[in-house]
Order: sequence, then structure tokens, then C-alpha cells
Amino acid sequence: MQLEELNTFLREKVDDMKAQDIATIDVTGKSSITDFMIVCTGTSKRHVTSIAEHLTKESKSLGITPMGINGDNQGEWVIVDMGSTIVHVMQEEQRELYNLEKLWG
Repeated sequence: MQLEELNTFLREKVDDMKAQDIATIDVTGKSSITDFMIVCTGTSKRHVTSIAEHLTKESKSLGITPMGINGDNQGEWVIVDMGSTIVHVMQEEQRELYNLEKLWG
């Protein structure tokens, strides 16, 4: 799967679960660990966790296994590392506090 197709797929899967304010940040040349970040907001701990679980399940069904998943025990900020793209699923408070769009934009 090409990078653009992967990012479209990832955005669609978080949107399937009603993630809010989905943003894609190009960090090519700014980060040595990834090329893109997708940031979205969940409305509760359970919602954040559910979005990440759905994304992981749907990715695996296509044969794309995440390199890592962090934060799913707390549900405030879950990171799903897809290699060339890292998906950040955050509650609104964490998203406002860390403001990844401003930090990496």
C-alpha cells in the first residue's frame, strides 16, 4: 500500500468511529521516526480506546500490522505506530495541552 493510500485508509478508519477534528501533519524532514502524523479527538477514554482498537483491527485485516500501540490502558492518548504514519487518538484536554499541530506544523 502506498503512503497516500495508507493515510487515506487510516483517516477513513478513525472517521468510521466518529473521531473528531481529524488532521494530517506532514513531518517529512522534521522527524526521524515517521513521515506523517494523523491526529484526532475522541470524546471519552472509552471512545479513544475504541477508535484505536478499530484502527488496529481493520489494519490487521488488510495484513498491515501496527509496529506498536501505546496508551490504550489509560485511554487519554493512544498512539498507533504504523511506521511511515503515526496516529494519535487523544481526548480534547490532551490535544489542547500538547497541540501537536502547532508543534509539528
